[in-house]
Amino acid sequence: MFSGITASLETLARDAGALVQKYPQRVTAIVAAFLLGGTGATFAVASFAPEAADLPSKTVVETLQTPDIAAQVEAIATAPQLLFRSETSRSSDTAPVLLRRLGVSDDHAADFLRTDRNAQQQLLGRGGRNVTAQTNTDGQLVQLIARWSPVDDGTFKRLRIEKQADGRFTSVLETAPLVASTRLASGSIHSSLFAATDDARLPDSVAVQMADIFSGDIDFHRALRKGDRFSLVYETLEGDGEPLRTGRVLSAEFVNNGKSFQAMWFTPPVSGQTAAKGGYFTLAGESLRRAYLASPMEFSRVTSGFKMRFHPILQTWRAHLGVDYGAPTGTPVRSIGDGVVEFAGVQNGFGNIVIIRHNGSHSTAYAHLSRINVRKGQSVNQGQNVGAVGQTGWATGPHLHFEFRVNGQQRDPLAMARQSESIPLPASARPAFNAAAAQVRQQLASAAQMQVGSAQ
Repeated sequence: MFSGITASLETLARDAGALVQKYPQRVTAIVAAFLLGGTGATFAVASFAPEAADLPSKTVVETLQTPDIAAQVEAIATAPQLLFRSETSRSSDTAPVLLRRLGVSDDHAADFLRTDRNAQQQLLGRGGRNVTAQTNTDGQLVQLIARWSPVDDGTFKRLRIEKQADGRFTSVLETAPLVASTRLASGSIHSSLFAATDDARLPDSVAVQMADIFSGDIDFHRALRKGDRFSLVYETLEGDGEPLRTGRVLSAEFVNNGKSFQAMWFTPPVSGQTAAKGGYFTLAGESLRRAYLASPMEFSRVTSGFKMRFHPILQTWRAHLGVDYGAPTGTPVRSIGDGVVEFAGVQNGFGNIVIIRHNGSHSTAYAHLSRINVRKGQSVNQGQNVGAVGQTGWATGPHLHFEFRVNGQQRDPLAMARQSESIPLPASARPAFNAAAAQVRQQLASAAQMQVGSAQ
């Protein structure tokens, strides 16, 4: 039995040796694959067909017809060429001025815009329209389309002006649905929030939304620091692929003075016949609507550059007694929480002042107002307008003096806002929230990477 096996192995060895001599490269590849694969590895076995060099070869020569390049070039050169250009309309636009900015040189088109009712009512003298012109190489207008979204109802208007085959222009006003898309953005603070959002090419409405979302945690008028950074995901509403309106901020992260604040928009699932109301929550599930706002002034481009000020008359910092917000006369002032107006009138050096009682121990004061919009005994809601910035009383310039008082003692408004209670997420909505929060974390991480990449 063993002699038979030995003879078989000898025969196999001779055959293998012959194969190695005839096909050295292929056998070497097989052995290498076996060694790399290891025990249990799967590898492909090459076919032991003849080497390619041993196969017969045949040369075939054919004459190919060269395409007429000159004819193709002439066809391209003689074909009508269309040029496109987009602009944003201005309130000062006349027909010639608008067409000139769009690269249109067409007197007939200008005459049509001046006389067409749709163009007169919907385009000329109207700022903020997205306008696209299509012209031929001579600058004559072929088509002009203006798009805008006048109201937040999910639609946009489209004014279409076209040149017909007989050379006449026609216009038609259309309504079409907006399409929502999601965008990511990030930035860092070097001077102001609006300077950072401008660098990130974000609309002002996004900056204002972000400041409002974190209004219970960050005083954007006086608490921003150089090096603060933000990442966010927001909606943009488009018409024909052109952004026309900014939608809601869907999620955001703001790192202020080294501390991270995160938020996401969440609407709990429908319970029974009642549709739940959406709102902003931390990623841990706490509502961001607190009892008190961090600032009595809405954040805007007008107020973004103002800081806490040195008292010019008393020659001392007043931060331990209150906060002074510099702002132009007439800037709206809001209540930082729900309450009842305890006093509305003139009081010593405070000039025109409003005092609001929020509960048994908490009250807030809004001084130096140019205008008072509430009366004693009136109930007010958080964010409600109570007056306007002025310089009445002991004030050398327009500003708001604001105080948060606990049992009559002044406290830091920002600290009190952060300490105020927030509403937890209902337990029934927790599974859906956790799934959404996991996606938000990934999106915010991607947005933050945009800032890292741009900084490199």
